[in-house]
Amino acid sequence: MTFDEALEAFSRFLRAEKNASGHTVAAYTRDLRALIVFLRERKGLAEDDAVPLGACDLYALRGHLGMLARTHEPSSIGRKIASIRSFYRFLVDRGHLASSPADELASPKVRRKLPTFLSVDAAKEVVEAPSSRDDIHPAVAARDRAALELLYGAGVRVSELVGLDLGDIDFGSSRARVLGKGRKERMVPFGETCRDALRDYLAVRAELAHPRTQFLDPHALLVSVRGRRIPVRGVQLFVRAYGALGAGRADLHPHALRHTCATHLLDGGADLRAIQEVLGHASLSTTQKYTHVSVEHLLAVYDKAHPLAKGTLPASRAVGEE
Repeated sequence: MTFDEALEAFSRFLRAEKNASGHTVAAYTRDLRALIVFLRERKGLAEDDAVPLGACDLYALRGHLGMLARTHEPSSIGRKIASIRSFYRFLVDRGHLASSPADELASPKVRRKLPTFLSVDAAKEVVEAPSSRDDIHPAVAARDRAALELLYGAGVRVSELVGLDLGDIDFGSSRARVLGKGRKERMVPFGETCRDALRDYLAVRAELAHPRTQFLDPHALLVSVRGRRIPVRGVQLFVRAYGALGAGRADLHPHALRHTCATHLLDGGADLRAIQEVLGHASLSTTQKYTHVSVEHLLAVYDKAHPLAKGTLPASRAVGEE
């Protein structure tokens, strides 16, 4: 079996048996094709020459990753190592190789960044920003407000948001059915303001039909001004616009609203397990990063407000004074 043949088999496995998303399959394939290119150059092979599986050993893998480390962040290198390990694990499990040269690869140390989040007031300003715009169609403003409410109010991922269908919204129980990572389905709750925003949007959704053909996607919840399901890029663009308008944050990303939702739930006393269920995290350790955010927030408030934070007391409360 050649590398290219093994990669094709691995891609089929990811799609058919692992039920991986198209994004995941594309990322793994991209990482492994880069390895094939490196091996061809290392062996002096022509572009069309087949690369045998035996052409790669631990030293070749280290050489490939060493080259990548010159231009890639540790987090990116870590993902590529995960791709290679999964690929070789598949080959060993299927009997194509006796052992995996990737087993001895060391993962780079990655410093996990704390998630970006907004204050309660800033989040409110961003979510309500579409209602203050008079330079866009009212139906677009209503759509954007509903989308922002779901991103912040329900903590959905942007991919989950654009994948929502009309039938996924249950107004009776104030819940939405979303399809998360690994195509795992879950129900997420949303509040009264989100419910009102969704109803306001659905009342004018028909106005977003294609101006010439009158096409309107019969299933998609959120549609563009041409009546088609809105893409992830479209949501990213208007979140940036409203981030700048409502919070002075032109770099705001949809995921920051999800982080904000989780942080505010935690600050409000929500249980970590409950937040895990809402966000659809497979592991509680992923949810626990929000405890660090809250501690950082607590320390910032303390440093700003407590007179002992900087080792001083107001003059009227100095030691020994009444």
